[in-house]
Amino acid sequence: MPTQDPAPDLRDEPEGWPVVASTDLHRDHWVVALRGDEVTLPTGGEAFRRIVLEHPGSVIVLGVDEQERVYTQAQYRHPVRHRVVELPAGLCDVPGEDPVEVARRELLEEAALVAEEWTHLLSTWSSPGLSDERIHIYLARGLRDGDRGDFELVHEEALLEARWVPFDELLAAVLDGRVADGPVVQAVLAYEVRRDELTAGRPGTTGRTGIAGGAG
Repeated sequence: MPTQDPAPDLRDEPEGWPVVASTDLHRDHWVVALRGDEVTLPTGGEAFRRIVLEHPGSVIVLGVDEQERVYTQAQYRHPVRHRVVELPAGLCDVPGEDPVEVARRELLEEAALVAEEWTHLLSTWSSPGLSDERIHIYLARGLRDGDRGDFELVHEEALLEARWVPFDELLAAVLDGRVADGPVVQAVLAYEVRRDELTAGRPGTTGRTGIAGGAG
């Protein structure tokens, strides 16, 4: 098989194709909206329709304590009709706010936790064929209890089921498909890749302990 040299600068590049018409399909007081764009190739030609879910972006927080346990929360998600294992997360719905500040607020509001250390793990497009949502994924360490004040969990969040899970158990659940929320999977795998680096020298941590079905 012929070899192929790696791309010298492999990256997503900004680009915008001509939009000849745009129609709001749904737009109300909330920050998420749906529109239909009529797009043409840069070289011209017949327009074709693309549906765009407008989204301000979001954050997700992988909170890991000194025993390498992860704070998780199970929440009912109506579109998929499942109670889904998730991590604290929320919308970047304040224009200009640094995503890490959103992450701090969401960790406090949803989990009543604060963190001393924040590490950016990834920023990814959730579904670039449909939405412009950008998800910012953070690792939070140095966790302690916090006061969420008068913030009240409502609707699905009112029935959150919080649980501290050993990281290796969560990783195993991701790999065998028992936990399938996309951002959770990304957060867990990103931390696994960088785990030795991020836990080096931390008191009380021992790095990888191995998971069923593979070497640690």
